[in-house]
Amino acid sequence: MSDECSGSCSSCGADCPSAGSSGSAQTTDFRAKLADISSVKHVYAVMSGKGGVGKSMVTSLLAASFQKKGYSTAILDADITGPSIPMAFGVDGQGLDVTPDGKLMMPVRSMNGTQIISANLLLQQNTDPIIWRGALISGAVQQFWTETYWQDVDYMFVDMPPGTGDVPLTVFQSLPIDGIIVVTSPQELVSMIVTKAVNMAEKMSLPIVGIIENMSYVECPDCHRKIYLFGESHIDEVAKKHGLSVLAKIPVDPSIAQMTDAGKIEYVDASFMDRAVSDIIAIDKAVGR
Repeated sequence: MSDECSGSCSSCGADCPSAGSSGSAQTTDFRAKLADISSVKHVYAVMSGKGGVGKSMVTSLLAASFQKKGYSTAILDADITGPSIPMAFGVDGQGLDVTPDGKLMMPVRSMNGTQIISANLLLQQNTDPIIWRGALISGAVQQFWTETYWQDVDYMFVDMPPGTGDVPLTVFQSLPIDGIIVVTSPQELVSMIVTKAVNMAEKMSLPIVGIIENMSYVECPDCHRKIYLFGESHIDEVAKKHGLSVLAKIPVDPSIAQMTDAGKIEYVDASFMDRAVSDIIAIDKAVGR
């Protein structure tokens, strides 16, 4: 160890005995241990390089779609300062229940059974702001993973905050992420957003499962012609450039927003998510998970 060493192997690429045989951050396993009584089979992170693209809505639709297919789902809301998952599912914590021994939090269950843990479920008023520094926020995300009784979860989706900062780094290092799902919108920034996500995934040695484009088009209710409000989408060529699949193209539909605001996102007709569900299941089967 050199005199300049900070002791943080996770951010150091030096060839040092303390870092393992390869001198790489990937040689150190920083994953936090799940509670002994918990069970989570698959974990997927839902992220975007910028805010405002509907990432939380996509996370909710993924969980609801898998639940409809007969899988037990869960959402870990890692967007600590901007949590919106509970509202979409119409759930309210007002003080989470704990296990009989008092050691673990019990996630709130939606009407259809999706298990949810979110900072908003810990607040007396869901409009109360969470004014924490990065270390506290990252610690809360780890606690949601380790100190919650996750009951026989087939698919967990982690709703990430926008960007590539502290929380994404914590999630990617602390949780056994099987893959990343990138959410974009059909604007010129899409190429940069996807590239940022791809570059971070590569640095963390994590696979990107595919891309979901939100606000992709509007469908005329009379002739069913697709109208592209933001101009022609370039998502297919961006995906091809990075060797990725387009898992879904979600339309601009007022009924989706209305159902989400009413806490009934589980009852949205989300047939546009069918390919995303089948592709993710196929990937898990292909790699033997």
